[in-house]
Amino acid sequence: MDTFQPLVDDFELLDEWEDRYRYVIELGRELPEFSDAQRCPQNKVQGCVSQVWLDTTVESGSGAAPVLRFAGDSDAHIVRGLIAILFRVFSGQDAKTILDTDALELFARIGLDDHLTPQRSNGLRSMVERIRRDAENALQETAV
Repeated sequence: MDTFQPLVDDFELLDEWEDRYRYVIELGRELPEFSDAQRCPQNKVQGCVSQVWLDTTVESGSGAAPVLRFAGDSDAHIVRGLIAILFRVFSGQDAKTILDTDALELFARIGLDDHLTPQRSNGLRSMVERIRRDAENALQETAV
């Protein structure tokens, strides 16, 4: 997926994993403000050790599949960065593209899968599953 290639290129420029972690944290700082109203139970992502919220907006796309846009937040800096990476990959994409994208393979390309704790890896999987579930729901709603 070409929306991910710039991130792959950025990570390749950073030799040390401490620098890569700092970069992930910087990406998280760039997330737009997330309102208190959005920090509600239906936006909470289950399966994450940290507090994670994901708000999905579905728009009608120019093609047959709806387009999803995401907003999110976490109480952990690294997780905010992971959210920012996921949004760069998925936000603004149509539901079919989201479902056709193997996000975990993309994270493996930049080596994050080997450098996250098991708890963070589980949380990342939970966030990806939530995004995929929202895409599936959006497709089902447009099929009705």
